[in-house]
Amino acid sequence: MTEIKKGLAGVVVDTTAISKVVPETNSLTYRGYPVQDLVRHCTFEEVAYLLWYGELPDAAQLASLRQSERALRQADRSLLALIGKLPETCHPMDVVRTAISYLGAEDPNEDRGRTPEALRAMALRMTAVLPTVIAADMRRRRGLDPISPDANRGFAENFLYMCFGAGSAGDRHLDPRVVRAFETSLILYAEHGFNASTFAARVVTSTESDIYSAVTAAIGTLKGRLHGGANEAVMHAMLEIEDPDQAREWLRHKLAHREKVMGFGHRVYKRGDSRVPTMKAALDDVAEVTGGQHWLRMYGELESAMAEATGIAPNLDFPAGPAYYLMGFDIDMFTPIFVMSRVTGWTAHIVEQSESNALIRPLSEYVGVPQRALSPLLPAS
Repeated sequence: MTEIKKGLAGVVVDTTAISKVVPETNSLTYRGYPVQDLVRHCTFEEVAYLLWYGELPDAAQLASLRQSERALRQADRSLLALIGKLPETCHPMDVVRTAISYLGAEDPNEDRGRTPEALRAMALRMTAVLPTVIAADMRRRRGLDPISPDANRGFAENFLYMCFGAGSAGDRHLDPRVVRAFETSLILYAEHGFNASTFAARVVTSTESDIYSAVTAAIGTLKGRLHGGANEAVMHAMLEIEDPDQAREWLRHKLAHREKVMGFGHRVYKRGDSRVPTMKAALDDVAEVTGGQHWLRMYGELESAMAEATGIAPNLDFPAGPAYYLMGFDIDMFTPIFVMSRVTGWTAHIVEQSESNALIRPLSEYVGVPQRALSPLLPAS
């Protein structure tokens, strides 16, 4: 019998030049740069350019990208009206998925944009508009009017502004440490190899479908609890525990009943998720600004208890969940924020797949009933 690799575990299906986890340093790299170095020295816009074009931009290229992105941020009235008609009971990921389908439907170049330049232009459009869509959706669920994007603000700060407004002087939502912590999360979430959603996008692209269809498929994949929903599940678990002093007992109960604890372990990392220390430092900054020491205690108790019981380390979702909660985001918005970042990685892969395409069509091992004769219910006439 053919050896079956459930979930394609360990199967190399193609090559990529976009990102890699380097085993020797346990570092995630984008185009060869360790992601922690990119966080330290770059903006999200620079990282997006790197993923799309293969190199970091020079000053002129960065200025051009920023100008183009800021000019594309506004969502048109029809799109905002469509969002307003969707039920507030639906998951925000349904809104994001619908918004991308809308953008594709009203783009006249949807089926003609197969050159790298055209695909990158569409990628930039989605990257620019998605924050406006997500912020508007969060505000409408709170009974608030949308806030238009501000072209004078950077990508990360503009999103926080559209979600929460400018507020008074010293508003914690726009505190520079909070803005930088949020930007850190965007950079860390931007790309991660052939994960489930990226692979879904590449499968759709391999059929020569359009970029919006590929991103829509990726969004549907990311919605799953075992992929993008993990940061939401982490915060729900912390709220369920409530008291940091009860964290160890809660974890013991979960492990004793063989229940999955979200935010721990990773299929790729064998020595712990290399993104965690950087995001944990960002969480520390946000907690200092917002008075979130309670959740830092919860974090520490769960992390040490899991290490003692299983030796399993946290993944990126574990610090990202409480960081987003302390920033003021509704929990259901965590995964759409993931989309807002990861669309840069998805579209980089869509360009790469298009440039050296082969239809992705794996085989399966049939284990059903062997071929058999048909016994008709009625005799042939």
